[in-house]
Amino acid sequence: MASQPDPGLSVIMSERRHLINLSYRLLGSLADAEDVVQETYARWYAMSREEQQAIESPGAWLTKVAGRLCLNVLTSARVRRETYVGEWIPEPLPDRTEWMDARPGDPADRVTLDESVNMAFLVVLESMTPAERVAFILHDVFRYPFAEVAEIVGRTPAACRQLATSARRRIRDAQAPTARVTRQARIVREFKQAWEAKDIDALIALLDPDATAISDGGGAVSTVLHPIEGAEQIVRSVTRLAGVLAGVTILERTVNGWPGLVVQRDGVTVTVCAFEVAGDRIKHIWAVRNPDKLRLWTAPSS
Repeated sequence: MASQPDPGLSVIMSERRHLINLSYRLLGSLADAEDVVQETYARWYAMSREEQQAIESPGAWLTKVAGRLCLNVLTSARVRRETYVGEWIPEPLPDRTEWMDARPGDPADRVTLDESVNMAFLVVLESMTPAERVAFILHDVFRYPFAEVAEIVGRTPAACRQLATSARRRIRDAQAPTARVTRQARIVREFKQAWEAKDIDALIALLDPDATAISDGGGAVSTVLHPIEGAEQIVRSVTRLAGVLAGVTILERTVNGWPGLVVQRDGVTVTVCAFEVAGDRIKHIWAVRNPDKLRLWTAPSS
């Protein structure tokens, strides 16, 4: 019997996309999401066939386990990120249709890019407590009832409702009205052109006076320790980088579902920039330079 194929394997594995989508939104890191999903399946297959068959809804069981694992990761991640050198930015995801030579079967292929994964949204999620984030994502994004959320978070349904309300308030207070995708694409393109031309006046005109730029590094990559605030300060930093980035190629790419920029040197991605545009001005720039977060952005050599 042990050699017989598992008749429920296709059903169980069909949940993988859902689990990746859920875990990425909860953790802001595809690498961590992959680890959580792998551990979730390991726990499923650690059970006997009889134990598995006794579970009425395997999908619900997998979601519950993944949710609890994510909650544990978030709790420990808060400690790790307090000691992170510089600002911590969620891992950016590319639009795979723009990368024809990407690895087949990449988990990123199975992450649905929508409003709940744009960089501005993920950054706000980082300001939440682990319980707030889990309650909000499960209920408001994935539409789980609070009774089920409570089983994952380990609190009462009423407490989970309060957590989601608090999280919703954070989202509302932090996010400015966003521009349409076509408008953001135009503004990001103009920013790229002005950056390449070292046109200081044009760069300043494209930035909100109170704009903020945040960069993260990692490993041997240097980073800006604190956010850069104000259009003139950002432009000063951008123009200073122009010399450092001589010889690079700047590409227009989709970053977490929205127009962004990718900086490559000799075909290797060294920076991914995500933007938040409000009206006709850039309000936030997130520049991800940590190589561990850029693994999906450069196709491996064959």
